[in-house]
Amino acid sequence: MEKGKTSGAVAAVSTEAAATFTLRSKDLGGQFTKKHFATDCAGENISPELHWENAPKETKAFALTMYDMDAPTGSGLWHWVVYNIPATLTFLSTDSGSLLKNQLPNEAVGGLNDAGVKGYYGPCPPPGQLHRYIFTVHALSETIQATENASAALTGFLLNMNTIAKASLVVYAQQ
Repeated sequence: MEKGKTSGAVAAVSTEAAATFTLRSKDLGGQFTKKHFATDCAGENISPELHWENAPKETKAFALTMYDMDAPTGSGLWHWVVYNIPATLTFLSTDSGSLLKNQLPNEAVGGLNDAGVKGYYGPCPPPGQLHRYIFTVHALSETIQATENASAALTGFLLNMNTIAKASLVVYAQQ
């Protein structure tokens, strides 16, 4: 084609806005309630209800993580890791992360958190400190093949390698 000339092709522009992949909670506002705190912080260690919408159509499974970016470890702290949630499921109900009873869907795997246990470990920031906790739901291109005792960091690496979209919710906690 000669310089300065254009082809007759015209790019189609969609007038429909793409729906945003979104994570929400009926149990959480901007801060955790005491029932969500870890038992060693005088809480009940009850994981919050979480639900998501508008995931990509090609999603094969979901994963959910809860990360304390302000933990005084130098690398943060993983409080909850769940992966291989069926693509047909768009929520985790209140207390689904219980350490005492398995409330996860059959196919979902509760991975190890940084406390070394499988399940939800609620917030427990040091007295006087305000911490930010990030819940992230990952839409995955395939299910994750992690060993039963894989660390949260290794599972996070596998999640990030297979994430096609993600949505996050930031919640604060202070004692």
